[in-house]
Amino acid sequence: MNRSLWDWMLARPGSDRQIRPEPAARAQATRSPQAVQRRAGSTAPVRRPARERYDRMTRQMLADYGVRVRKWRSSMSGVAWQVRYRDGSVSRLIESPRPRGPVSAAIFLHEIGHHAIGFNRVRPRCLEEYHAWAFSLAQMESLEITVTDRVRQRVRDSLRYAVAKARRRGLKQVPRELESWIN
Repeated sequence: MNRSLWDWMLARPGSDRQIRPEPAARAQATRSPQAVQRRAGSTAPVRRPARERYDRMTRQMLADYGVRVRKWRSSMSGVAWQVRYRDGSVSRLIESPRPRGPVSAAIFLHEIGHHAIGFNRVRPRCLEEYHAWAFSLAQMESLEITVTDRVRQRVRDSLRYAVAKARRRGLKQVPRELESWIN
């Protein structure tokens, strides 16, 4: 499902709190022997612990985008950058909190989003932030990670800050996508 960032912001609070089952095709391909065991008297598979699902998501995203974690941060902040070497090779690096819940997963995916979008491809910088958050929320939805009210608030605060910073630094025309985040 292709939703805009604004759609996630307007979603009814609490409407996404139910646990969504994994799609059968992906679940079969990635199911561990322990997860296949069934509860006594039940035909439903045992749910994987959240930590295992977050760890699997982390490994997959890092591999898909060729990113290396320089440091797992204890704070709920992150940074993404790349280093170009003289021989032409590129190291893609991030620092972020280890994904253990929806907010830390959103921040991690946001930093991966900067690499997915590509640096210096979207201008102004506040618009790049918008697209990195849109990437993060789209990935959370496709990976069936709940987009909580705290995640939505984090995105709102981040975009308000990015727009205000850009305006303080002299941005004349705020991009259309970001007009709703002008203070």
